[in-house]
Amino acid sequence: MGKGGNYVTVAASEVEELRRKNGEMEKAVEDMRKEMLQLWRRTQVAEEAEERLCSQLAELEAESLDQARDYHSRIIILMNELSRLSSSSDSGSP
Repeated sequence: MGKGGNYVTVAASEVEELRRKNGEMEKAVEDMRKEMLQLWRRTQVAEEAEERLCSQLAELEAESLDQARDYHSRIIILMNELSRLSSSSDSGSP
């Protein structure tokens, strides 16, 4: 069979090597696909957590604004009361 037989033998070993490499690459692609899916799921969880945190932050901001307004009103009331008491004690002075 001479050269022709050698060529078939080389080609068969090359085909086997290509099949082996193809199998390795298919496994690598499947591993990457699984990893990508896991990353996508983790991203979804992170986005949902971010939305919850933003919502909670908005609620806290609204609550703190209400408290600040209440404190400001209370300070105004106390200042007016102090002013009224101060002026009534001044009018009672000789």
